[in-house]
Amino acid sequence: MLRNCKICVAKTAGFCFGVDRAVKIVYNELDIRNNVVTLGPIIHNGDVVADLERKGCKAVSLDEVTEDRTVIIRSHGVARSVYDRLSKIGCRIVDATCPFVARIHKIAEERSQEGYTVLIAGDPDHPEVEGIRGHCVGESFVFDGCKELENLVKSEELSQKKLAILAQTTYNKKKWEECCDLIAQEAPGALIFHTICNATADRQEEAMSLASQADLMVVVGGRHSSNTLKLVSVCEGLCPCILVERAEELKNMELDLSDARFIGISAGASTPAYIIKEVQQTMSEMINNEEEFNFEEALEASLKPIHINKRVQGTVLSVNNNEVFVDLGTKQQGIIPASELSDDPGAKPEDVVKVGDVVDLIVLKPNDQEGIVTLSKKRVDAALGFEKICAAKEEDAVLSGVVTNVIKGGVLVSSNGVKVFVPASQAAPKRDFDLNSLLRQTVEFKILEVNEGKQRAVGSIRAVAREQRAAAQSAFFENTKVGDTVSGEVKSITDYGVFVDLGGVDGLVRRADLSWNRFKHPSEIVSVGDKIDVTIKDIDPETKKVALSYKKDSENPWEIFCANYEQGQVIKVTVVSITSFGAFAQIINGVDGLIHISQIANKRVDNVAEMLKVGDEVEVKITEIDRDKKRISLSMRALLPEDEPVYDSEAEEDASEEKGADEE
Repeated sequence: MLRNCKICVAKTAGFCFGVDRAVKIVYNELDIRNNVVTLGPIIHNGDVVADLERKGCKAVSLDEVTEDRTVIIRSHGVARSVYDRLSKIGCRIVDATCPFVARIHKIAEERSQEGYTVLIAGDPDHPEVEGIRGHCVGESFVFDGCKELENLVKSEELSQKKLAILAQTTYNKKKWEECCDLIAQEAPGALIFHTICNATADRQEEAMSLASQADLMVVVGGRHSSNTLKLVSVCEGLCPCILVERAEELKNMELDLSDARFIGISAGASTPAYIIKEVQQTMSEMINNEEEFNFEEALEASLKPIHINKRVQGTVLSVNNNEVFVDLGTKQQGIIPASELSDDPGAKPEDVVKVGDVVDLIVLKPNDQEGIVTLSKKRVDAALGFEKICAAKEEDAVLSGVVTNVIKGGVLVSSNGVKVFVPASQAAPKRDFDLNSLLRQTVEFKILEVNEGKQRAVGSIRAVAREQRAAAQSAFFENTKVGDTVSGEVKSITDYGVFVDLGGVDGLVRRADLSWNRFKHPSEIVSVGDKIDVTIKDIDPETKKVALSYKKDSENPWEIFCANYEQGQVIKVTVVSITSFGAFAQIINGVDGLIHISQIANKRVDNVAEMLKVGDEVEVKITEIDRDKKRISLSMRALLPEDEPVYDSEAEEDASEEKGADEE
């Protein structure tokens, strides 16, 4: 029998932010609509994928997508061509791409548009890498390690090209650092983007730390999961390491644990918490690290009487849809009705407890004749939870919970086993807000009032939102300066401009700063809800006013004109307006030139409208470019044949004056 063997589960084990977000998106979509599919398995975990399929969500290929489907793009992301094809099909698209992966897509696209060759550290067959390459508009190459990278940068094909180097989010951090050192020596001009997800790096570092102390390292996750395999690779050089997808596999392994004193457990980003817990429990059973059985103590405990409202502990023996059976260590059998498991009416028993869990319970109804005791878990949770609610009120702490009900006047939020009432005025971010959109959502809130006698509490979601907005606003004005490019969401559109939510701060893009091109209304340029990148023009921390520009310098029509046109050049233009002194003609979008009345024909022109009309396309010569005043003079007359009589406006005026003098 083994003694004093410690089992330690890594804090970073299991779902990362991106995977957790993607899985929640799928379940949320299944709650509100039918015909939901994922483009490929949502994560590398067969149990989760199977559960989704049981609930009606299949993993499909692009060829299987039809117009009537809601298609969820998984956290790995996809190539730009996939978005285009889905749009062409006409299906509803829900993008669950991890924000960290989406950032890499943006980097790859922008840098390749600037003429850089993109080098990606990772697995060329991994869907994340395939998606990244699909956002490159130019050349891209994939490498795994220093040797492949060195061969690339020294190759004749790439030696003279501009290079941008980035990594798959789950790439091995140590190998990446070695690659960065190599680039600093062999290609010092290359751009390096550190795109390994912090969660991935933290998970690898913690796994290595555990492995350096452990006699055995157990890594839990899919055998096709890139980040799981990398955990194995960083651990196996430090101690014996095994990979399992689920707890049952441990029982079939011939493991010699006789000398084990420390066992570490980590898990890939696609591994649910319940599987990690099952592995931990199975390892505990295998090392049998329990106290020796004492018959007298067990007999005494089994004979203890059980009374109504008594607090007891029980070990879960079995779980079904209607009730949970527990061992109380007494002669009676304990039963927890499904209604007494959780205050969440939608929660399934198997989601609340698992076989082997030790839970605190309250006795509702002892029945000595039948040997059955009816118990409640949710009442214990509520009592303990209300203590936390009261403490949160005293400490002004932020709590999190799930909105379980929308009722008259507000919503109920389940937190720590307690239902907290949040009035509509404290739940809705704005007027006419549909509170039903909060149902089943996880929210953060603060406690405004508690009534200990009635065990009731009132909370506020808006209080947390206000504080978060104030903190974001303070950080914005501390860290942002004129000239910075920031991302935001179009909040509202007016005749004079567009208001953009920058995350705690609203900025204004005036009409003149929206586009270089002509438009009648700002709604032609952007729509409410659009995510856009804007440049800070001006900041006033005192008034909290921020002026923004949506126009990009690279799209400045005047600069484009100056780079492509010169004085003396003959071009075709389109007449856009008629005046008494000439006609304005568009050279390129956003740049017009003037054809003066004297430069329209070889004869005297009294009415420009008799010679030209809006929409006419005419050939002209650029006779003058005033770069300071940004004015361009054009001439049709300069292109007339030399043998045609040329109208001299000054000579005619002199002749008219002489004729008038003779008549007098």
